[in-house]
Amino acid sequence: PAPAASAAARLLERAGGTGGIAAGVSAPRPGLAELPAAWGEASAAARAARAESRFGPVAQWTSIGAFRLLTALPPQAAHDPALRVLLSPAHRELARTAEVYLDCAGQAGRAAAELGIHRQTLYYRLSRVEQLAGLDLDDGEDRLLLHMALKARRL
Repeated sequence: PAPAASAAARLLERAGGTGGIAAGVSAPRPGLAELPAAWGEASAAARAARAESRFGPVAQWTSIGAFRLLTALPPQAAHDPALRVLLSPAHRELARTAEVYLDCAGQAGRAAAELGIHRQTLYYRLSRVEQLAGLDLDDGEDRLLLHMALKARRL
């Protein structure tokens, strides 16, 4: 990590851990005129660090990947009506299953192993995801919509 990110992480540790606190570091900027852009990047990186523990407690704008796009979306964009039922608390495990499957690039064996379930259980759950959301996980755009919504809901 960059020196600024490392220093911030050390300060958080000395303060007694993160306790849900996160910080973000923007890309380097040449002057004060770019302060608003730097602030926006640092804020977005901090939101990503709170949403994904793998980024935190101090996240760099350049390291948050797709979250650079997700943090730029308006908050209501994460509440796609087609996914409302799937993203409800009653279907938390199905949503988690779908996210792990998508994070594993659709590799069923890898996703089942990470979830600690049998591959047939994974297929059953994914079928339920498709039914509840009205999506086809064989369709790239449907997978993209679902993956983005699953990530954005934590922001």
